[in-house]
Amino acid sequence: MYLSRIFNSLNVSMQEKYMTELLELNGKTKEYGLVLTPQEIELMMAARKRVLYSYGRVELSIEATKELIDVFSESPFIRQENYADTLNELHEIFYCLKNDTEDRISDTQLLHRMKKVFEEDCGGSLDLLKSRLEEYAEGFRCPQYDGEH
Repeated sequence: MYLSRIFNSLNVSMQEKYMTELLELNGKTKEYGLVLTPQEIELMMAARKRVLYSYGRVELSIEATKELIDVFSESPFIRQENYADTLNELHEIFYCLKNDTEDRISDTQLLHRMKKVFEEDCGGSLDLLKSRLEEYAEGFRCPQYDGEH
């Protein structure tokens, strides 16, 4: 009976820790005119949780989220008015690709690949990014995959 209280208090303190870590990233992203409010972070973390659940994934930290923000905040295609929504969609794409590539590519490699395709091939279009990266992921499902993507 006390165990649920302990887990709840741990969950609350982790959420506070994550909020602080993500708010601290604003120090870097504001150089690019991008800032997340505490409310936007709460919504992003809820969206991330839904995406993780929908793909049957478990993440014990927010390092991938922090790296996603770090990598994509430099993109000229992301503007303040669509920043939070774009991050939510990028989470969806990222975790879909993690599953589709069967975790054969590191988070860092995948995020940098996503950004390169987003900027160079897709001109900042998230819909186009999804379709291009589906083609990319298909290569990981082929038996002759050699790691040279």
